[in-house]
Amino acid sequence: MGSAYYNFKKVQTVPTAADFVDIVLSKVQRKTPTVVHPNYQISRIRHFYMRKVKFAQDCFDEKLSQILEDFPKLDEIHPFYADLINVLYDKDHYKLALGQINTAKHLVDNVARDYARLMKFGDSLFRCKQLKKAALGRMATIMKRQKDSLAYLEQVRQHLARLPSIDPNTRTLLICGYPNVGKSSFMNKLTRADVEVQPYAFTTKSLFVGHMDYKNLRWQVIDTPGILDHPLEQRNTIEMQSITALAHLRTSVLFFIDLSEQCGYSIAAQCSLFDSIRPLFANKPTLLVVNKIDTMRYEAL
Repeated sequence: MGSAYYNFKKVQTVPTAADFVDIVLSKVQRKTPTVVHPNYQISRIRHFYMRKVKFAQDCFDEKLSQILEDFPKLDEIHPFYADLINVLYDKDHYKLALGQINTAKHLVDNVARDYARLMKFGDSLFRCKQLKKAALGRMATIMKRQKDSLAYLEQVRQHLARLPSIDPNTRTLLICGYPNVGKSSFMNKLTRADVEVQPYAFTTKSLFVGHMDYKNLRWQVIDTPGILDHPLEQRNTIEMQSITALAHLRTSVLFFIDLSEQCGYSIAAQCSLFDSIRPLFANKPTLLVVNKIDTMRYEAL
């Protein structure tokens, strides 16, 4: 995987806290010896229980590390994706959740280390067994406290998996303009993407991606949600998605204008939107596409 292009679909399912604990404890039960013979020497009994504690630590470590590796680090991925994640889930909340998982991993390590040390002084079978029980209990408690972080990360994972695969470095056509000016219909004609086309605003709820070949070159066509005409800080999540896309992708921009005004916005309003978001298109080839001219009589213009 290149640092720029991130495949969100490979992130593995994040179990709930209770499932997490069950998976690890049942694995410890299955994969480590379970019978202590009465004639074992104390050193062998200590080793028997120490091994269980160590194995539990390794299982927790492995699963927690997997989560930390799977989720994208915002500083290392393409700014297009970093911004998109920030818009959808709030960067701080996301980093906090991953930070808490990291902390849990260190806490589990500390518990295992402390109890392994105590186990060396276990002077009877009963004492060693109680220490093992306490160690696993504390590890389970640490994980149960991560209930919210794990649930949040699973939600993020499900949502990330549904995001379209956009390659920020490939040739791209970006289609934008007011809602209902015919962007999705144009995209359906151009590519094999199947974008729902309905006669009301905001049908395109997230970025849609299609691909087409032109003169033996592959192009990526992105249909953005309708961007309404108001200042940046008043935009909602859907509109912020468009802004992110516009700002970071290497694209040519097609701005659609509906001459018939059937979209519910006047031509003047459409032009002022074009002027207000034009700074985002600096250094990008920009085309004005005049649409729905068949519904207007020439005399009426």
